[in-house]
Amino acid sequence: MSLKERVYSILIVSATDSFTSAFTGILPKTRYFPLHSVTSISAAKKVLAEKTYDFVIINAPLPDDMGTRFAIDACTKKQTVVLLLVKNDLHEEIHDKVVEYGIFTLSKPVSKPTMLYALSWLESARERLKQFEKKSSSIEQKMAEIRLVNKAKWLLINELKFTEPEAHHYIEKQAMNRCISKRIIAEEIIKTYS
Repeated sequence: MSLKERVYSILIVSATDSFTSAFTGILPKTRYFPLHSVTSISAAKKVLAEKTYDFVIINAPLPDDMGTRFAIDACTKKQTVVLLLVKNDLHEEIHDKVVEYGIFTLSKPVSKPTMLYALSWLESARERLKQFEKKSSSIEQKMAEIRLVNKAKWLLINELKFTEPEAHHYIEKQAMNRCISKRIIAEEIIKTYS
């Protein structure tokens, strides 16, 4: 799938309906869907606890909080990309607090072209996060396979009195001879001897 065909989900956190309406008005529905909007940080926390979004757009301040802690939590715990819109006089201070967490900031008021540019930055950051997620998932799968193979080796050592190198060689040879993964061989050994 090409980048132009990708679809991104967005959570909008804004106390003002005018911002939400104006922002959703510039978004092509074929590229940004679903769009969900809430009017407070507490509501945003509830929504984000149930669903993950590609982007969280926060129009600060909100009635119950400025939104910086929520933005940091969303970035670090949910692997989402956050754009925090703040008043011009607070922008530098807020930016300095959140930049190390990968949060994008813009000072208000924001023009339509600037907002569209910001969305392209968010897309770039989200695609980069997806690459890290794939690598992380691959590493986790490899680690799970290593744990299974090690468990199977210890079963062979305990049950069949193999040495560790013999158990290792046995699993590799079985996998190669049968053209299946070491994981499947390990699962069979575990099932047999557990």
